[in-house]
Amino acid sequence: MSASDPAGAAAGAPAVAIEQLRKSYGPITALDGASISVDTGEIFGLVGPNGAGKTTLIKAICGILKPDSGSVSVLGLDAARERHAVRRRLGYMPQTPALYEDLSPRENLVFFGRGFRTSGLSDRIRDVLEFVELWERRDDPLHNFSGGMKQRASLACALLRDPELLILDEPTAGVDPTLKQNFWRRFRELKERGRTIFVTTNMMDEALHCDRVAVIRAGSVLITETPEAIRARGRTRVTLGLRDGSLREQEVLAYEEEMPRLLAAYGLSDEVARISVRRPSLEDVVLGMIAGDAGAGEKPAHGGAHGGAHGGRTTGAHPGAGADAEDGGNV
Repeated sequence: MSASDPAGAAAGAPAVAIEQLRKSYGPITALDGASISVDTGEIFGLVGPNGAGKTTLIKAICGILKPDSGSVSVLGLDAARERHAVRRRLGYMPQTPALYEDLSPRENLVFFGRGFRTSGLSDRIRDVLEFVELWERRDDPLHNFSGGMKQRASLACALLRDPELLILDEPTAGVDPTLKQNFWRRFRELKERGRTIFVTTNMMDEALHCDRVAVIRAGSVLITETPEAIRARGRTRVTLGLRDGSLREQEVLAYEEEMPRLLAAYGLSDEVARISVRRPSLEDVVLGMIAGDAGAGEKPAHGGAHGGAHGGRTTGAHPGAGADAEDGGNV
């Protein structure tokens, strides 16, 4: 694939800047003042339960819905007023591949590439199919492919125009662990080439691959931080096993700082036979935030910086960009 740096927005400007975004569908509030800033060249994760607003947020980034209020800037462009220019510079991979299964990967790419007037189409097709390791199967009909191979073909479509911003909607849902690992290896390669990746997921092992993660609930962003910083907001359970067989348990925040205080009660003597520490997983903390557990460090984050075609199946930068499917997942 091309190793050239993307044009991007101005130096230092975020790839995506969402400020106080609000969107309602009748009595239902999908986004309630959501604010997110995605740095150029980072892998950014969006985590939240069903109906949290993830799909609506993606639509706003792609410029395929008009928010009630707030702003969305993508690569320095207004996503609502300059949506056509935005779509030319991003790629979108839907959760469920929106491909034509009676066609081969190459034929799908030719169809979509011609629709978007992609220059150097033949070279680009070979480039992306080699990148997703489907070049040897380029002329086989998709209906003979496994689910994972269809996901790889979908990723090839999203990469066809060498986008500066890649939006991935639960890209490894339902794929096996080996393929999931391969997908993330490819995503890191794209990051190293200066691309920005925005991924929605409900799987905490995937969130750990992201540089930063935003947790969204009921249309509001609760926090935007690194996975480890979010995890550090959870409670750690410390258990002291005494020589008389009794146990002393306590839940603390910042256990590294709290450990001396806990041990001081025993004079740091040999009375303490062992210490076991159970740190919360990222999933524990995120679920606590979504449930409204103040002890999990919940704090709504409104700041940005770091804190179609055929058959109605293609809209925006990639088939499926205009789909109205609700968020899915396990959170």
